[in-house]
Amino acid sequence: METKGATTEEDSCDTDSTVRTNCGKRKNEETDETARQGRGKKRKRGGKQLRPGERYVPPPQKRNPGVSFSQEHFAETSYYFEGGLRKVHPYYFDFKTYCKGRWVGKTLLDVFKSEFRAESLDYYNKAVKEGRIKLNETPVDDLNITLKNNDFLRNTVHRHEPPVSAQPLEVLVDDGEVVVVDKPASLPVHPCGRYRHNTVIFILGKEKGLSGLHTVHRLDRLTSGVLLFARTLEVSKKLDEMVRERQLEKEYVCRVDGEFPEGEVVCEEPILVVSFRVGLCRVDPKGKESRTVFQRLSYNGRSSVVRCLPLTGRTHQIRVHLQFLGFPILNDPIYGSSAWGPNRAKGGLVGMSDEELLEALIEEHRSKESLHLLDLPDEEVSGKHGLKTECKVSAQEHSDQITVLQSGGSACDDSSCKVPLGEVKAERSQELHKSTSAVESEGEMNGAQKKKNLFSDEAPRTAKSNSFVRDNLCGECKIVRPDPTEKDLIMYLHALRYKGPDFEYSTQLPDWAKEDWIQD
Repeated sequence: METKGATTEEDSCDTDSTVRTNCGKRKNEETDETARQGRGKKRKRGGKQLRPGERYVPPPQKRNPGVSFSQEHFAETSYYFEGGLRKVHPYYFDFKTYCKGRWVGKTLLDVFKSEFRAESLDYYNKAVKEGRIKLNETPVDDLNITLKNNDFLRNTVHRHEPPVSAQPLEVLVDDGEVVVVDKPASLPVHPCGRYRHNTVIFILGKEKGLSGLHTVHRLDRLTSGVLLFARTLEVSKKLDEMVRERQLEKEYVCRVDGEFPEGEVVCEEPILVVSFRVGLCRVDPKGKESRTVFQRLSYNGRSSVVRCLPLTGRTHQIRVHLQFLGFPILNDPIYGSSAWGPNRAKGGLVGMSDEELLEALIEEHRSKESLHLLDLPDEEVSGKHGLKTECKVSAQEHSDQITVLQSGGSACDDSSCKVPLGEVKAERSQELHKSTSAVESEGEMNGAQKKKNLFSDEAPRTAKSNSFVRDNLCGECKIVRPDPTEKDLIMYLHALRYKGPDFEYSTQLPDWAKEDWIQD
């Protein structure tokens, strides 16, 4: 979502969203040398007389609405394939943000201590010494500097992305109006949270040369299947109109625990978002109207394959309704969890407060060392470098289904980005047509990937999977993490068909949905 300036706590720069951000080149930018020479002197900037010792803050930048993901972004790093996984070489990356309203008058040290606790103060002090933290493009030499309105912060980090499935991202249709792909499970749709290059948007741009696409709907990271993009704004608006008029039919298949009833089963329970941080919902009378039609396709004696027709587009609608009916998706890391109690919230009976439920869910996955399956904010899983900003998203719902205009929620399919948006208003409907050609600010990386030995004397990485620049400050470089298993990368929920008045796109049934599939 594009904003006019960056003067309040909401006006931050998001570098990991498919929505327009606040970064880029700035006019009247001071060079490091000029800034150092001018400290403590009486200066006049922008017609304002500065008192001795007063620090000059450049005005907010003017953004270029035509900025898009470019070859510079794609060249930040490269992929390699190992053990059935698509992996990303670690790379240097700039997290950027304007000073939030609540930071004004506080020191950088205060902000790091209160809001960026993933790293120790020792780390930030070392980052300062190496020039990795900048204020208005000038390296910070003292964390006790007091922040002012419109201050622009940059933190350069060594970034590691989680692996995803090496299954190819297949383009099913590219007819000049739409691009339809078969999304593998484990792959987020767009950059958010821990994922950037291991996303549908970046893979399409880097490997298929497809960019400037308009997102029509999203799928959760662990959900596979048909994913549709519009080539132009006009096509995007046309599809959005079909969504509002309920002219689009979405069909999913899933495998659930137990013997699902024969015949048509309709669930119309309202759904309430419990936590945007975890991406957790439940049936609740205070929730939003929801309707899903189910039909059993097969039963193997232990689990059932079920056809799902979501007639509304609520967050996790299919998963929540199946849980309510007592047949959660077989390997659903959230709604199949024992944290809900022995009956796993069948009939909507939870028996605990939302806070207790969240605590139980997180604790269960922590004990199993599987917190990554909850898509929690990265610092809660492994600890990351500071100066990350909230994921500002457009007014679309984060769901397994296509978005409807009246829905609220989070547009980010990766649950590490949770932003309550409330109801979508008519005057904001244009936000539904945001393109990937208007999603990032200019020069996020500024070619850091291309610079050899940016912060290290070590040799630049090679194409070998285990050969990259090890960063002396990066905690991730010192950790050997086991590769995810297949059960970490897939949930038995697949978008099978996407149908409109004059088109229909579909994929093949996944192996786990076939009658002869052997269950472990």
